[in-house]
Amino acid sequence: MCGIAGFTRFKTGRGDQALLQQMGQVILHRGPDAGGEYLDDEVGLCHRRLSIIDLSAAGNQPMHSVDGKLVIVFNGEIYNFQPLRQELLAQGYAFASRTDTEVLMALYQRDGADMVTKINGMFAFAIWDREQRTLFLARDRLGKKPLYYYPSDDGVVFGSELKSLMQMPGVPRRIRADAVYDFFAYQYVPDPKTIFEDIYKLEPGHTLTVTPEGITRQQYWNLSFQHPIALDTGTGAKGNPARSETQIADELLNLIRDAVASRMISDVPLGAFLSGGVDSSGVVGLMAQSSPKPVTTCSIGFDSQEFDEVDFAREIARQFKTDHHEFTVRENVPANLERIAAFFDEPFADPSLVPTYFVSQLARQQVTVALAGDGGDEDFAGYAKYAVDAMENRLRNRVPGFVRHKIMPALARLLAGAGNPLLRKAHTLCTTLSRDPAYGFFLTNSFFRQHLWDDLVTDSFSARLKDYHPADITLRHYQEAPAEDHLSRILYTDFKTYLPGDILVKVDRMSMANSLEVRAPLLDYQVVEYAAKIPSALKLNNGDKKYILKRAFSKLLSHDTLYRKKMGFSVPLADWLRHEIKDQAEDWLFNSPAGVRDYFKLNRLRQIWDQHQSGQQDYSSELWSMVMFQLWFNRYGVEPSP
Repeated sequence: MCGIAGFTRFKTGRGDQALLQQMGQVILHRGPDAGGEYLDDEVGLCHRRLSIIDLSAAGNQPMHSVDGKLVIVFNGEIYNFQPLRQELLAQGYAFASRTDTEVLMALYQRDGADMVTKINGMFAFAIWDREQRTLFLARDRLGKKPLYYYPSDDGVVFGSELKSLMQMPGVPRRIRADAVYDFFAYQYVPDPKTIFEDIYKLEPGHTLTVTPEGITRQQYWNLSFQHPIALDTGTGAKGNPARSETQIADELLNLIRDAVASRMISDVPLGAFLSGGVDSSGVVGLMAQSSPKPVTTCSIGFDSQEFDEVDFAREIARQFKTDHHEFTVRENVPANLERIAAFFDEPFADPSLVPTYFVSQLARQQVTVALAGDGGDEDFAGYAKYAVDAMENRLRNRVPGFVRHKIMPALARLLAGAGNPLLRKAHTLCTTLSRDPAYGFFLTNSFFRQHLWDDLVTDSFSARLKDYHPADITLRHYQEAPAEDHLSRILYTDFKTYLPGDILVKVDRMSMANSLEVRAPLLDYQVVEYAAKIPSALKLNNGDKKYILKRAFSKLLSHDTLYRKKMGFSVPLADWLRHEIKDQAEDWLFNSPAGVRDYFKLNRLRQIWDQHQSGQQDYSSELWSMVMFQLWFNRYGVEPSP
């Protein structure tokens, strides 16, 4: 796990060594163990190393191929590098280290751009072919590792984090209007956009080839939900053999077991995040089965019992006899929020970033690598929103069209702004049912209510947006989904938006802020591909979320662990805004000279702030998003002077 950055200078010639060093220095937290640069007349590459495999200096980067033709900078881990290395050795390739980095270069020499289809891991890397004058960049299938780029007149500027690109003179810092709207709708900026015009994220499952002639972007992988496994009969689509629920659960468990085992290869101490939920508990259980010594586990708790899961985590720790550690989030929030938010470079408002930071900090005191349960909800429909969406679709099919399209919109307008929680739910339901299933899912995913947005946004910013709406992103992925049913379509949409834009960004930035590597077995692409072929009825089964995963983990976990109410990695957000961070948040929102006030009517914002403080209304999501936007703006949102 590391940080990378670099640039090409195909037209203007040799770059600046000091600039290259600074691009690496600003991401020192991603790799405090070693660093280095490579610079020639056309390319500059820099690397920060967090040593995991082959701790010797032979693993330092930038790394050169044995024949000197290739130079690589690499962030991530390749979990199948050992069999690939043996295969390449048998074909005559030579290696000077035990690293997966060298395996990537040898694969590129053998297979060219197709090499990405051979590797299983989390990665973002750049390979410079000196003879062919080609810079090849790639990002893993699901987007676990970040890669930003700016197409410049000289080729490209790239890096693991935006702050590296910001060191380069001429890289613009103009805020992109539609990305601001996206952020307030989703709490993050979806790929391939960034908050800045003309700077992009390389999308998951894509490569970028840069030559003096230009830039070519290519997709090498996409997730398909088509041709699901047939159940019980011998009529599997496209030749798929039929399987029973038990067979599917067993095959799934074997795949996850292999994924866990491959992620336990490390030359440094290794442990796990443990919430006590199904996903992390199953991962810890499989780790305990194959580990010769107790697994190190780490959990985060809250003062609020409503959000505290440490008791459940302790039960799992006792069951699997782990070396367990805990941390409780109390007064730490106001003292740390501004610093924590700075690691994101873009506006980011998923409130679970706070406990993710602290659990990463806790884990880093014990280990350098931690396994996590991320991905189980997307793989197997584990979020409550999927069950809510299914309920809404059942109602949508029963309510006459005239009622849905005429009466319900009128009721929604009437109930807009209602303070009573039941009336607010009625407003949400009427709004959702009045739209089609795809748009209804967008509303389920949106964190800024439309009537509130329309009331708050300034006329000048609204004019800049013209006809743009963030729903376009959800609707596009929903329509493009290679899937045969609604649940599969919305899972695909989350794999394209919420997972890479929110969950994986949060885990990467907060773990890397603490120089910790996090690995996610449930996001092994082979597990994900198999899960996509499991029929939707075995994921969300009559309201039972993650049905088939629970069947698979029933050999490891108790009934109480499998079927207790899911809490998620939530925080007491409404209370934070009324108590712990109230004074700081109020100062940020209303006393900053620029930022939120450039997009929202401050007098109206003051009204909803006061209503939230009095308890008349709960505007947690909207106010929190504004606070996080302002914190970002204070650090990054102003174009620097030349």
